[in-house]
Amino acid sequence: MSFQAYLDTIKAETGKTPDDFRALAARKGLLGPDVKAGEVVAWLKDDFGLGHGHAMAIVAVFRRSSAPTRSAADKVNDHFRGSRDRWRPAYDGLIGKLQKLGEDVSVAPTSSYLSLRKTQHKFAIIQVTAERLDIGIKLPGVASTARLEAAGAWNRW
Repeated sequence: MSFQAYLDTIKAETGKTPDDFRALAARKGLLGPDVKAGEVVAWLKDDFGLGHGHAMAIVAVFRRSSAPTRSAADKVNDHFRGSRDRWRPAYDGLIGKLQKLGEDVSVAPTSSYLSLRKTQHKFAIIQVTAERLDIGIKLPGVASTARLEAAGAWNRW
């Protein structure tokens, strides 16, 4: 189940959005930095009948909203920390070439990979490890070869 599916189920079962829960939690004093996740989970289970996973999804929403906002550049930098830093020059060179395709080419970092986008459509991903720089390119209708493996469901538009 996706994170959004958890939130959708919570809304369907309780009629409340994460913002509604945030307001209720604030009134109960459950949003402070010293509040433990277990306290919030217990409240959500007792008062709203949520299961543990659904309650933890609400806790995650609370934590995200109180976390400092990080820039996209900082998130990209995270992918090149430690032993992965040797791949940064190759990445920078690739991005430099891709940006020549137009101003609408962008990088959208996630915690596990970097999405390459053109006009908001993902056309490739980059995943950095200590051993290699993996590049996944969407090539709909192109058969696998010795050098290009099928990416499964990700390779569909």
